[in-house]
Amino acid sequence: MSILTTNKDIKQFCNKLSNCEFITVDTEFLREKTYYPKLCLVQISGPDKDARAIDPLIENIDLLPLFDLLKNENIIKIFHAGRQDLEIFYNLMDIVPAPIFDTQIAAMVCGYGDSIGYEKLIKSITGGKIDKSSQFTDWSVRPLSDKQLTYALGDVTHLCDAYLHLRDILDKRGRTEWVMQEDKILCDPKTYENDPYNAWKRIKIRSPKAKDLAILRELAALREQYAQKRNIPKTWVIKDEVLANIAGQAPKDKRQLGKIRNITKDAVEGKLGEQILKAIDKALSSPRAQWPTPKERKHLNQSESAVVDILKMLLKIVSTEHEVAAKIIASSADFEDIAIDDEANVPALKGWRKDIFGNDAIAIKHGRLAIGLKNGKITKFPID
Repeated sequence: MSILTTNKDIKQFCNKLSNCEFITVDTEFLREKTYYPKLCLVQISGPDKDARAIDPLIENIDLLPLFDLLKNENIIKIFHAGRQDLEIFYNLMDIVPAPIFDTQIAAMVCGYGDSIGYEKLIKSITGGKIDKSSQFTDWSVRPLSDKQLTYALGDVTHLCDAYLHLRDILDKRGRTEWVMQEDKILCDPKTYENDPYNAWKRIKIRSPKAKDLAILRELAALREQYAQKRNIPKTWVIKDEVLANIAGQAPKDKRQLGKIRNITKDAVEGKLGEQILKAIDKALSSPRAQWPTPKERKHLNQSESAVVDILKMLLKIVSTEHEVAAKIIASSADFEDIAIDDEANVPALKGWRKDIFGNDAIAIKHGRLAIGLKNGKITKFPID
């Protein structure tokens, strides 16, 4: 029985796994037509690869045994690129499963490149090939086909091999703590908390003024709450570029609102249009001291720009030397901040990143380290 559809079977299976060192977990869900992801299937395996799928769409199904298993702090929960899976469980359980081990993060630390996909990772580790033809099927339709279940369960059985392989590499290289630091971020509830009044930060707006951002903040919060209440995608309410246009033009009535490019007539004439105008009024009547401040663009001088260029070279050297994906070590924004400030609050100057990159970055900035050619390879040179 590969799919569990009764409370008794789910409880027995979860009890069986409760003493395991680790379990592998994956989900199938839909999100195209909803704000919140619709959980359609949960796949779990223990180290023995005797995997099962749990059907959460069965009427009156009791998922508490599953939740208790995911909350068990004595069991490591293995995911691959698990952020969306963890978000689903956080929304259902009000707690993030922990401890976890994300094989995509581990793979980046073990030399498998930037954000490697699951299929490619499994092929690299085991030589196995995964049939992904069922990946984008409608997982909410019942009954599920044997092909769908084979694909779904294969994800968690292969994940056992990936975990054991990556765990051994991390142990040998002394990098287990590196991955644990990254996984702690995924286990932090703040990673999944969605304050509507922070939604504006994810919307691009050209040359914004404080007034524009104050309006955008109210509009984005309105859209977020509107979509949450109706459980529909927020882009179905109003698209980002339309919100940005409204914020920039600040219409005072429905006539002016209707002139905004790409806004629908229904949005203008209905209750949503009234709410938009009220949101604009609310923003403009709020104390100016509370308006968001436009983010100042960094203006690097010639010396600082040169530092950025050298740090890019340093990153390539460090990434190759340590066999760690460059993407997880430092970003372009990190380079600019470091060029300006030795004490910049950036990931590249913290934890394991500081050990392999950050300290050298500061040394290069102050002339204690140089980059040059040695035997035809770019390398680092200490300067006495």
